[in-house]
Amino acid sequence: MTENKRKHTRVSSLNLLYVGVYEKDLLIKQGIGRTLDVSESGIRLEMHFLVDPKNIVQLSIGLKDELVDIKGRAIHTVPGRSGKYEIGIKFNRIKKSSLEIVKKYIAAFSKYRD
Repeated sequence: MTENKRKHTRVSSLNLLYVGVYEKDLLIKQGIGRTLDVSESGIRLEMHFLVDPKNIVQLSIGLKDELVDIKGRAIHTVPGRSGKYEIGIKFNRIKKSSLEIVKKYIAAFSKYRD
């Protein structure tokens, strides 16, 4: 039996998102991806390009009727399907209002899992 090291509940989620990758304050890559799962502290997403952990990632995610902007860093990457990558992003900058939207979204989906 493995120990659950996660601090927050993670729920499966398929939503389109915009990804901007920054080196210092310079946008170096951008594209569209999709979420695979979401928690209060991070997100796992699928994209067509790798993200260096030293870079800042700016995400704009549509959760229900809300648009949430979040900044974070890649903490792990694994090859996914069809030449895509699954990337775990740990949030490092999230507005209180955006965090509240994420919490409501997770609570709504958690209710349907039980």
